[in-house]
This record gives sequence, C-alpha cells and structure tokens, in this order.
Amino acid sequence: MEKKVYSVDGKELRTINLDDKVFGLPVNEDVIYYAITNELANKRVGTACTKTRAEVHGSNAKPYKQKGTGHARRGDKKSPINVGGGTIFGPKPRDYSYSIPKKEKRLAMKSILSLQAQSDRLTVVEDFTVESGKTKDLVKILSNFAKDERTVLILKDDDKKLRQAGKNIPNLHFLSFNRLRAHDLFYGRKVILLEGAAKNLSEFYKVEEKTAEAK
Repeated sequence: MEKKVYSVDGKELRTINLDDKVFGLPVNEDVIYYAITNELANKRVGTACTKTRAEVHGSNAKPYKQKGTGHARRGDKKSPINVGGGTIFGPKPRDYSYSIPKKEKRLAMKSILSLQAQSDRLTVVEDFTVESGKTKDLVKILSNFAKDERTVLILKDDDKKLRQAGKNIPNLHFLSFNRLRAHDLFYGRKVILLEGAAKNLSEFYKVEEKTAEAK
C-alpha cells in the first residue's frame, strides 16, 4: 500500500510503501472486539464491595415476637428485606483481568491499522520531535493534520520531549510502535504515524511472527 509522507508543515514530500501484511489486511471485526474488550476488562479496578447480613453492624435480636403481631415473622434487623440490612448476592472485590492469545492480539492490531489506513484516517508524517518540550510547538504541528478531534500519534521510540509537549493536549494519545493499544487506536479519529514508526512496525511484526513460528 502506498501512502504519501507529509512534512510537519503539512506539505507532501514523497511516498512510502506500507507493508501489506500490517496495513493491507482484511479487517477482522471479531478479533478487534475481543482485543478492546480485553483491554477494558484489564483496566477494571474491581473494588466494588457490599456487605452481607453477616457483615452488617446491628443486633441479632428479633425486632418483635414471632407470633401474635399480625406481621410476617422476622429474624433480625440485618435481614436483606429491611432498610439498612445486608445485600443478597452483591458485588465483592474481584479481578476482572484475563489474557487472550498473542496471535489474536497481533491480528487485532494489524486489523485496526489496516482499517485506519484503508479509511484514510491514517496520515504518515516525517519523523519529528519537539526539542523545546513546549505544548504550543506541538499544537502548531498537529493543527496541520487534525482539528480538535481524538488524535493518536504513533512514535518510533519513547520520545520524552514529545510526550512532555503533548501531555496537556486534550484528545491526544501517544502510542509506541511496539506497545499499541487497541482501544485508543480504534477510536482515534485521526492517526498520525511517524515515518520511522511505519518501518519499525513492519519489522516488529515480522520478528514476532518468526518467534511464534519457532515456538
């Protein structure tokens, strides 16, 4: 797949051939769904907690005698049918996280990259950084490619200056080429891919596939 490479000023510089095994695959909606669901589940804190009738503070004495009142018999004030009583089958702290097969996760990432590339949401930009680390300098560059929309910037390495400049920009998400997140990538209205990251992605998935085959 051929894509145009733009300068930080938004001018067309050249074209680049993106690896069809990463950016030109048929979109697999099922694995995308599984990957996003997995990420969201792994983020859940799971601290919700309710008290059962055994844990609620209160007296164990019967509120009134068993017979002769005309009311239903009542065990104690901590009964779940009373206000302030225990909760039946309420949530308890638990771990929601789980893992999915690596092959499935790799396919999901490549499917999302292919989807974004085929829908023209993906823009390849020459490698750049923000030496000053100032937000206004990065905003000036991004304004040539995105207009106040959810934007994902895929980096070729962990550029601390670039991340520093963008930490105060709303709706901007940074992703390293080797640590993509399905949720951010899928819901990005604009995906800015650095030219070096495009090459690194191809190499990264080739190495992963060879490692998987060796196993």
